[in-house]
Amino acid sequence: MSTRPTLADVAARAGVSPSTASLAFSGSPRVAAATRERVLVAASAIGYAGPDPVAASLRRGRSDVIGAFVGERLLYAFRDPVAVQLLDGIAEVLGGHGVGLLLLAGDEGRPATEQITRMPLDAAIFATCGLEDDPAMGALRARGVPVVAVEGPEVDGVVLVDIDDRGGTRELARHLHELGHRRVAQVVMPLRLDGTRGPVGPARRAVVHYRDVRRRMLAVEDVFGPVPTLETASNAVAEGAVAGRLLLDVPADERPTAIVAQSDVLAAGVLQAAAELGLDVPGDVSVVGFDGADLPWLAPTVLTTVVQPSDEKGREAAKAAMELVAGRTPADVLLPVRLRVGTTTGPPRS
Repeated sequence: MSTRPTLADVAARAGVSPSTASLAFSGSPRVAAATRERVLVAASAIGYAGPDPVAASLRRGRSDVIGAFVGERLLYAFRDPVAVQLLDGIAEVLGGHGVGLLLLAGDEGRPATEQITRMPLDAAIFATCGLEDDPAMGALRARGVPVVAVEGPEVDGVVLVDIDDRGGTRELARHLHELGHRRVAQVVMPLRLDGTRGPVGPARRAVVHYRDVRRRMLAVEDVFGPVPTLETASNAVAEGAVAGRLLLDVPADERPTAIVAQSDVLAAGVLQAAAELGLDVPGDVSVVGFDGADLPWLAPTVLTTVVQPSDEKGREAAKAAMELVAGRTPADVLLPVRLRVGTTTGPPRS
């Protein structure tokens, strides 16, 4: 027989009704401070830790947990300064509401869809995903769990927090064009998380499932037309270095004079490859990125990039999620980006 103390035991010891004891634990203003103190002292004396949080959440119809889905393994997400900023923005807002954050990784580390459908989530934020056919999104929506998507997918009934990455990348490409660059290549993030790396041909382009990847590719082509494009297996410095060596370790007359990397992390890898090959940046090759990430180890080099408000994206996504939980329908959000010219771009050598 269990001897675990109950709320009724606390109420009896404190000389109040069970309902008053319950209100005291919830912090209700209907309970006088002296009564609340008497209840807490009684609870401490008999070792009662408080009402069962699971039972309390069932009574409220709320779990006070928001799920955040990230597209890659958490190992990669926590190495990506932009993903970290995004998650920090989400956590900042949710913490202010006393709501917990549950991180769910990409395909390899994610629980089965059947498990996801049973998770007690008040809302879900698809933070760095963007797959229109993600089974987790379909399962959650079928269950009636409100969903916020960061940079896609654009789905009816899903609140979208987005940035103008096509406009920003187009401005970046124009910057290179105005400097005189015509022989340009791009290094892109995974078109799909299946480990593929290498040149992107028509067949591979048909499987692009990430809106930001697609839009940034198109923005470069808006300015330069079709250009050599290399896909990376993940958004990592090492992957950028592999792509950089493939593009740069060729005769000078075949080498691109500028490389557009779809993230600052990939651009850092391209810079590493250029240094290994003894190439001057920006004399031999200009390199640009996207994100405005904090990469202090590149100093004194300052990467030319498009700066996006990663932490603000997270805050806006979390605010939208809390609005949905409250039964309101927030509007989609489009955040601006800006070009930052650094030391990694210059005119091509004649």
